[in-house]
Amino acid sequence: MQAYNTDMKKNSIPLPLLGGLSPDQFFSEYWHKKPLVIRQAIPGFSPLLTSEELFELAGLDDVESRLITFFKERWEMKNGPINKIPVKEKKDWTLLVQGVNLHDEAADDLLRQFSFIPDARLDDLMISYAADGGGVGPHFDSYDVFLLQAHGQRQWKIGAQTDLSLVEGMPLKILKNFTPEQEFILEPGDMLYLPPQYAHDGVAIGECMTYSIGFRAPSFQELGESFLSFMTDTIELPGRYADPELKPTANPAEISDDMVDKIAEQIAKITFSPEDIAIFIGEYLSEPKASVYFDSPEKPLSPKRFGQSAQKRGIKLSLKSSMLYKGKHVFINGESFAVGQEDAKLLTKLADERCLSGEDLAETTPDVLEAFCLWYEDGWLQLR
Repeated sequence: MQAYNTDMKKNSIPLPLLGGLSPDQFFSEYWHKKPLVIRQAIPGFSPLLTSEELFELAGLDDVESRLITFFKERWEMKNGPINKIPVKEKKDWTLLVQGVNLHDEAADDLLRQFSFIPDARLDDLMISYAADGGGVGPHFDSYDVFLLQAHGQRQWKIGAQTDLSLVEGMPLKILKNFTPEQEFILEPGDMLYLPPQYAHDGVAIGECMTYSIGFRAPSFQELGESFLSFMTDTIELPGRYADPELKPTANPAEISDDMVDKIAEQIAKITFSPEDIAIFIGEYLSEPKASVYFDSPEKPLSPKRFGQSAQKRGIKLSLKSSMLYKGKHVFINGESFAVGQEDAKLLTKLADERCLSGEDLAETTPDVLEAFCLWYEDGWLQLR
């Protein structure tokens, strides 16, 4: 009860990041409902990476990036790695670099400022670098997004239109009939929140960088298909089709009603529980993207040395690791574990805070310490 009351009190505290709104107010008044412009959400904010550092990231194989140009009134998009960047003096181009939080500590720290929103909904931090006039055209996103201005100015036009038809034959999803209702300019430190499917168009005024904090919203079709694939490992239907009562047929190509009924009866025996769904969700949402590669230590410590170092220095999750939990189940990078109550306390703290001190690990069980050592060897966590 004490923890519940503490959480409720925390969620009612005004946050400068939300323009003085508390998380409770933000969720009740804006989340999924209407846009919010927050002037100086982070006062004095400056870019976490230089443009050169961002361009270098865009050239890596394990970083998702896109180069979007609107040269000679024609949209073009190139997927990364991007090894050749247009000169800065050229107008109307944009570089988008996804998942910067997976590669930069400061970007991850910025992302964690939004921890009042569950990690299960959090996607990544994308950086958009744009030359003068650069943008991606009027469009809408299928998820919530915070757009934080990091450098320079960007002019935004937004509208709550219901016509979401797109221009055909384009490499980008550009709205055919964009009708903006509001227009404003964001300065460094300003931030715009947009709910899903809210039309918007951002155009750089001079050189600019915008940070997008996006949230996952998988389609139910995608979830359903993935869940059925997940359930193939747990389905048990013993026996084999048989029809000892089979009679001669005058229509050999026809599938009989008896065959359909027999097979339908067996398939109807496939059931799943809320726990099955919880385990699926945990594994699905913590699964790293295909572009993510973990870096194992070059000279890993022995399990004994690792345990000694961990209990002295503490541990932290890799920037690329995703860790969630539900009840007795803990999920990390697409894998799930059922744990006891005492171990669960430590593991859920690691998932929530993404690090543990040496003091936290002083009384850890050998099983958990062994798991931590394996995660360390795989590059999932590091010594602090």
